[in-house]
Amino acid sequence: MNDWVDVCAVEDVPEPGALRVMLGAEPVAVVRSEGQLYAIRDVCSHADVALSEGDVEGCFIECWLHGSRFDLRTGVPASLPALSAVPVYAVRVDGIGPQARIHVSLNAGGQSA
Repeated sequence: MNDWVDVCAVEDVPEPGALRVMLGAEPVAVVRSEGQLYAIRDVCSHADVALSEGDVEGCFIECWLHGSRFDLRTGVPASLPALSAVPVYAVRVDGIGPQARIHVSLNAGGQSA
């Protein structure tokens, strides 16, 4: 079974920044920072708000409401008030240039293909 889902074009994701996409009922933030792509559940584990609306710096995304920072590679919070990790998902890019597309797998942990 193919569990990779085409979610957007690479150029749709700001650098640095995040774009919210829905994979079925699952909100996912596709994040681009320093030339790397990440996918993380788009819900802060502390405040239940969209992480994609927060700032991105290096391999961290910050919740805009209370300032919790999450590691985009692991989903682990790097600062309070969040205590619980959020899921991260595998990302791959197919194609090159303007046709490059981002694919995300909810079934593969945060390792990029």
